[in-house]
Amino acid sequence: MRVPRSRRVSAAILLLSLTGLGLVAPPAHADGPGSGTPYVVTVGDSYISGEAGRWAGSSNDSEAPADALGAHAYHDNASHTAEQIPRCHRSQSAEAYIGGGVGGLNLACSGAKTTTATGDYFKPGIDFYDDGAGNLGQAKMLQQFAVSHNVKQVVVSIGGNDFNFASIVTQCVQDFLLSPSWDPDYCKDDSSVVANFTSANITTVRARIATAFQNVRTAMRNAGYGDTAWSLVVQTYPSPIPSASGFRYSQSGFTRQSTGGCGFWNADADWANATALLTINNTVRAAIGQSGLGNARLLELQSAFNGRRLCEKTVGLYEEVGLSSWTQPTAVDKTEWINQIRTVTTIGSNYFIQESLHPNYWAQLALRNCVRQTYTQNRGGTCTIAGTGLVNGEPRMSLN
Repeated sequence: MRVPRSRRVSAAILLLSLTGLGLVAPPAHADGPGSGTPYVVTVGDSYISGEAGRWAGSSNDSEAPADALGAHAYHDNASHTAEQIPRCHRSQSAEAYIGGGVGGLNLACSGAKTTTATGDYFKPGIDFYDDGAGNLGQAKMLQQFAVSHNVKQVVVSIGGNDFNFASIVTQCVQDFLLSPSWDPDYCKDDSSVVANFTSANITTVRARIATAFQNVRTAMRNAGYGDTAWSLVVQTYPSPIPSASGFRYSQSGFTRQSTGGCGFWNADADWANATALLTINNTVRAAIGQSGLGNARLLELQSAFNGRRLCEKTVGLYEEVGLSSWTQPTAVDKTEWINQIRTVTTIGSNYFIQESLHPNYWAQLALRNCVRQTYTQNRGGTCTIAGTGLVNGEPRMSLN
């Protein structure tokens, strides 16, 4: 039966009126590129996944004073009872969750390199790995998520493990513990360490990092995004320990490691800051240009924790600064933002060796503050400590 044109027009006018009054819902638009709640997604390694994010400072007397998040700190499944990927250590304090009406997704994984690795623990890289059994690379995960969510910013930290960061730290601590102060064995000239910083390896790692950035772009394009519809924020790595003059423990004896958990010789600490860290960060910066991404921004973090680093003179263990809990108002300013280097003596405790020398709870929240500023101000910059105390539960940070 044909409905007279006048009735069809009247019905259309009535529907528009009811819609305007909120009595009839307009057609629903599915979330996706440019539609729905905006999201920040983090990808990469332990320096963005939230490794060590359980602990707010350190104490050798008890775990309790520094245990900010408890046993479920790294549990990121729907019920917060287990990890989606074991040992990825995506903590609840991780920087992805900037709030303010912006959703957060943490796809990063502690121990991740630019490409996926399988072994004792699955470590997804920033690639499109898919074994058909549910194990995916981070680029593939990002692509799947971005199809049905409005991803506005992707933040990445990658490259440290391609330089074998963990092995370098292990070698430096071993050299400190196994040689005397009158005849120190330095890691800075060990062949296993030096091999990571040859010009040939730097070139290789730079290309891998550039490819990882390109994989993020490909994932977003495959999900339906134009290159100008989102931004990539690339983080450099922060300095975790001070240079020689900044340590509060002498390098003679074993106190620097046994008490402070920072077993580096002075010369190796100077080398770590002036050569190793600088080389890694310069490689990350150069990879941005090599990738050709026009929507990439740099978040400089090299000096972000200066004054709060592990074993630095300006901070201390809870028992050293006269505090008993991370909840005390001055704890954020008086305790360390980097987790102690743990050895096999950690076994039997709630600490993980892999948490060693990583940004802790305070530092994770500081980084979250930095990322929020890159998002709200729509730019990169250098993020540093801006004052004492907490604002809305986070350390004061400034993006310059």
